[in-house]
Amino acid sequence: MKRLAAIALAAIATALAFAALGASPPAGSGKPQVDVLTLEGAIQPISAEVFLQAIDRAEKEKREALIVRLDTPGGLDTSMRDIIKRILISEVPVVIYVSPSGGRAASAGTFIAMAAHVAAMSPGTSIRAATPVQLGGGDVGC
Repeated sequence: MKRLAAIALAAIATALAFAALGASPPAGSGKPQVDVLTLEGAIQPISAEVFLQAIDRAEKEKREALIVRLDTPGGLDTSMRDIIKRILISEVPVVIYVSPSGGRAASAGTFIAMAAHVAAMSPGTSIRAATPVQLGGGDVGC
């Protein structure tokens, strides 16, 4: 587990440095090769599919980790569960990075962050409690 955490932290640092420069590390450079996915907005079927495809691609390309920059108010239970199930069987470490400053991982995002191999937060971000939400409005009866 310590090795996984060390790889994930090195991967985060490398990926964020290259992302800040708008570049990617050269192939065969000896540096950890990671994929970075940015998910913003509600967790819904299309965002779940993008997430699942990103894990599939990272596994296929033998990446050191998949870093997901997450900023979400929450979303659908079914989409959240699909994401969590895939994280739990992933052969590649999944790092949830709540970002940018002012961002959040609320409701479904909280559970997704908890399922990740490593969860990290940018300064000024938050993880919030999950609350039942009725899509049609009104009371949820809880």
